[in-house]
Amino acid sequence: MSYLSLQHLIKRFPARGGSGEVLAVDDVNLDIEQGEFVTLLGPSGCGKTTTLRLIAGFEFPTSGAIILDGANVAPLPPDKRQMSMVFQSYAIFPHLSVFENIAYGLKIKKMSKQEIKRRVSEVLELTELFGLENRAPNQLSGGQQQRVALARALVMEPKVLLLDEPLSNLDAKLREQMRIELRRIQSQLGITSVYVTHDQVEAMSLSDRIVVMNEGRIEQVGPPREVYKAPASEFVANFIGRANFVDGRVIEVREDDLVIEALGGRVFTPKPLQDRLLGETVRLVIRPEAVRLDASRGEFPAVVRRSTYLGSTIEYEVEIAGQVLIVEETDVRRAEVFGEGQAVMAGFWEDALYCLLKAD
Repeated sequence: MSYLSLQHLIKRFPARGGSGEVLAVDDVNLDIEQGEFVTLLGPSGCGKTTTLRLIAGFEFPTSGAIILDGANVAPLPPDKRQMSMVFQSYAIFPHLSVFENIAYGLKIKKMSKQEIKRRVSEVLELTELFGLENRAPNQLSGGQQQRVALARALVMEPKVLLLDEPLSNLDAKLREQMRIELRRIQSQLGITSVYVTHDQVEAMSLSDRIVVMNEGRIEQVGPPREVYKAPASEFVANFIGRANFVDGRVIEVREDDLVIEALGGRVFTPKPLQDRLLGETVRLVIRPEAVRLDASRGEFPAVVRRSTYLGSTIEYEVEIAGQVLIVEETDVRRAEVFGEGQAVMAGFWEDALYCLLKAD
């Protein structure tokens, strides 16, 4: 049995104006193992934050169950669920010191001063805030304030840690540092964590598994590499990273791969788990980094339509058989940058493409 299980979770809100309802979470089923870091990922309005609030108890489901460690907690208020939440806005009390902020929940539970001091000292060290316990929040950097919010959640020793876009208010460099720290702390404690973000980089770098959501439903669940390499739908492929989409037709089914007629030639893709029939129309997912360009070697004649030098990468738009593809060149040894209008040859890295059944 899973440690945390969402079972047929549905949440409807009254529509604005009082006429009808809005279906925010639509029959979500998800099993999370103890100690796992799972991220709910998707665009605004996809249902990820509502799902997190349902888990936390800030919203109650219209129907469905939330099973934590064998018990249905869906009817319980937040303070009875043994969960802690870290918010996007930090929600730190400005009139309390770092120590007092972290200890606040323990005092509400009327724990002894000795136990409070022990627990707070442990999380101060864990979150690298030791020595800052007497500072006021306005004397802290954004990253330190986020650590205080995290420490305040962890000091309660929750069964599940919930995080609602906690890094979105930080600048890019600090956000990257905090991702590393957050993953270190979660791994060290082995605490079951559910994280919400619309940032695919955060999801890829933090998660054991990613749950991609769209319009209240789960589109795909899997490890970051699997979701990126083998997207279950065009929506997932387009949301996780960037992708070119090319229509093709299966002309040969081999033991390990498919031969697909596309872009005026033949391309090869790994054979998906689903059965594919000879002659079936498919939708190729071609990541920008899956395309290789060369002045003279390749299978597909191409013309460079745009060329942008970005330092660590070079981004191109190339036209192949009348279709424009985005290409990302990451070979730091390449001295040549192809110019706009230049004729080149294109090819695809072996096993780098993926195909989906074309929607009717």
